[in-house]
Amino acid sequence: MKKLALLATALAMISSSAMAADMAVKAVKAPPPAPFDPWDIAFGAGIMSDYIFRGVTQSNHNPSVTAYFEPRYNVSKDLQLYVGTSTESISFANRAAAEVDVYGGIRPTFGAFAFDIGVWGYLYPGGTCYYGGGAVADFAGNPLSAECQANTLTNLAVMKKDVSFFEVYGKATWTINDNWAFTINEYYSPNFLNTGAWGNYSSIIGKYTAPSTVFGSSGVGMYVSGEFGRQWLGTSDSFYGVPAFPNGIKYADYNTWNIGIGFTYKVFTLDLRYSDTDMSKGDCSAFTSDFTAGGTTAVTPINPGGTSSNWCGAAGIAKLSVDLTAMSNLK
Repeated sequence: MKKLALLATALAMISSSAMAADMAVKAVKAPPPAPFDPWDIAFGAGIMSDYIFRGVTQSNHNPSVTAYFEPRYNVSKDLQLYVGTSTESISFANRAAAEVDVYGGIRPTFGAFAFDIGVWGYLYPGGTCYYGGGAVADFAGNPLSAECQANTLTNLAVMKKDVSFFEVYGKATWTINDNWAFTINEYYSPNFLNTGAWGNYSSIIGKYTAPSTVFGSSGVGMYVSGEFGRQWLGTSDSFYGVPAFPNGIKYADYNTWNIGIGFTYKVFTLDLRYSDTDMSKGDCSAFTSDFTAGGTTAVTPINPGGTSSNWCGAAGIAKLSVDLTAMSNLK
């Protein structure tokens, strides 16, 4: 009987242990995987001491404000679709209200290489045509509208009411490591600034990002970057013609470059940059229709009046911006 009692006790202990083990396994359940949300939104704003676009000021070397909004759809971790819009304050000869950009494209990634292909539209609403000077037709004999005839700039620069245009573009970025990355850019427009001239811009950008510990545990980051680009331009239509070239002027191609240093903290970036081009002051006046250009000595074949513009010259830019994404910053 004692043996039977001991055996029964042992069996009960084994059975209880097994049941306890089973209960423990059943109680621990793996959490369900987080659902994949392909949607995201990037947005931000900034203020800059000068709005420089490919080496040329768009704000008459005055401060400019900007903001953007960009919904994104991540097909996968290596493929993103996006559309967006941005605005910048400007100072053009036609007194357009602002620059409003509308764009969209696709961003595929293959290992260390990231690509960006899309279309970018530059809209300039609220402009007024300036030609005046007593002219009723351009130098090719094409009649001017009543608005163009009625408005004259002091230096006799001319500009269309609407200078909106679009570009197709492609970018490729090679991220070598956490510190170094290089980007090549290509933009093409069949009608740059609605002048009738085609435009092609190519550039290369190098960027060095300092280690995150460069400023200790402060959370401040730093980078240094530079760009070298070349803008090729075709021949304008007759609106911008001159007596020697009544059907249009061949705009001067030019090189542009910039170099700067940036500091980041959380969603904020302070970028300090130097920009310049090799375009002459006379050719710059013809290209930009700079309403502040003056003088008579900067004569070139496409600028027979000799007005001189500093809109394409050396400039320093300070920009403070904030950039956020909904998935990272608004959770």
